[in-house]
Amino acid sequence: MSNDVTGNEEEIVLTDLPDDELVKQMHDDVYDGLAEEVDEGTRILLERGWPAARVLDEALVAGMTPVGVDFRDGILFVPEVLLAARAMKAGMVILKPIMSRTGVKPVGKMVIGTVKGDVHDIGKNLVAMMMEGAGFEVVNLGVDADIEEFLGAIEEHQPDIVGMSALLTTTMPYMKAVIDGMQKEGIRRKHFVLVGGAPLNDEFAKTIGADAYCRDAATAVEMATKLVSQSGDVL
Repeated sequence: MSNDVTGNEEEIVLTDLPDDELVKQMHDDVYDGLAEEVDEGTRILLERGWPAARVLDEALVAGMTPVGVDFRDGILFVPEVLLAARAMKAGMVILKPIMSRTGVKPVGKMVIGTVKGDVHDIGKNLVAMMMEGAGFEVVNLGVDADIEEFLGAIEEHQPDIVGMSALLTTTMPYMKAVIDGMQKEGIRRKHFVLVGGAPLNDEFAKTIGADAYCRDAATAVEMATKLVSQSGDVL
């Protein structure tokens, strides 16, 4: 919806908009968390012959980018970002099967979970949703994930990125236990490890042998994208 010069609400008919205006409107709808409108806009672009990958990149990912920036800068807060991520996901639900059928490969793959003893999942889920929005395939282990769950998922899915979250200082050391487990299995060099959570910092990440600390979801997406574009061993 938008306001006309008289102050009355004027309904925006998405099907009436040319492609460039529709894409801009979808950016606004993602930012505002309007899932139904994003769903409709996605279908319209597909009907107009847009490839699914182009809809994802130009309409959804481009719409989610300012959300991540404003969240990082303190302009948006978790509830607004979750709404935006769910709106983006409404479009992705339509695009994923099409992209799978047409052989479009994900940017990368990530296994993510909140470590054992910790049941906080809002931040972790936000990272997972924004990673999906950036074109990653995400395997979400949920909360209270132990070493065996992480190692099993890594073996099964062979991710580029392993992400771990902790909000309690008492559960932070478990991240090192997982990394040590990967080292013991001889697979540490095959996967990038990102860690996040309010009590963490760069120094802690270095101490436990992680590749990077990500203070928020936007940073996690930026770092993951940068890392998967690199080649060679992790360490």
